[in-house]
Amino acid sequence: MSAATEMTLQLSAEDERTLACLADADAVTPQEAVIRAIHEAAARRGGDGKVAAASARARERYAEVLERFRETDITH
Repeated sequence: MSAATEMTLQLSAEDERTLACLADADAVTPQEAVIRAIHEAAARRGGDGKVAAASARARERYAEVLERFRETDITH
């Protein structure tokens, strides 16, 4: 792991609420939510291999939710 760089992030009130929602949804700190967002954005831009890896991580992270969607009849 490389040395951390301290950074100040200025957010609008709306972006701050969105960040808080992301952090709450993943049960992580806002800092971790920002780091994950950076990694996910980089993976999306990094080509097929990186996209596949990001997709695999997301499927693993949200496996329970995805299974509940499969079990739920959303056509009614």
